[in-house]
Amino acid sequence: MVGVVETDTARRQVREACLDLVEVAPSASPPVCRIMDFGKWKYEQAKKDKASKAKSKTSELKEVRLGRSMKIDPHDIGIRLDQARRFLMDGHKVQIVQNFRGREMMHKHRGQVRMTEIVEQMSDVAKLEVPPRFVGRRITMILAPDKARIEKIKQRKAAKQQEAEATPEPPATQATPATEVETTPADEVEAPNA
Repeated sequence: MVGVVETDTARRQVREACLDLVEVAPSASPPVCRIMDFGKWKYEQAKKDKASKAKSKTSELKEVRLGRSMKIDPHDIGIRLDQARRFLMDGHKVQIVQNFRGREMMHKHRGQVRMTEIVEQMSDVAKLEVPPRFVGRRITMILAPDKARIEKIKQRKAAKQQEAEATPEPPATQATPATEVETTPADEVEAPNA
């Protein structure tokens, strides 16, 4: 902090120090300048930006399709919902898509019912962001992660894992040696007299 200095004097100080004269506040009266290594400052700013970008978690929209038509087994739906649950636990939004083929368009209400069931099943980790709606021959909805509930689930899992690690395992029991039993071949066995 030097104070108010003439421009020529500031330039001479910059040349002597082999640094740069950077204008910080040009609209101030008199303009505020700083003597610094501008290249080094830009490099440090780029490092800070890169580090903050790496820390910030980007959320993607993941799509989960419930088969090519309404004819999908409940077990297959369960598998798809498990995948959606993993996406939600990772902090991503999930778009659930149900396609309709041919005469299935006559039974759109079945698609609405299925989507309602899915919302109920996923309510422990997700909240409905975009309600189910028809777009052509498909019904779609978007679920967003419920961060508070997901955090509670993760804390419970961590507590269970710590508890499991803290409790010692019982010592392994030694197997008792088997007693020898004398066997006779089948042809030596006498048939009972009747």
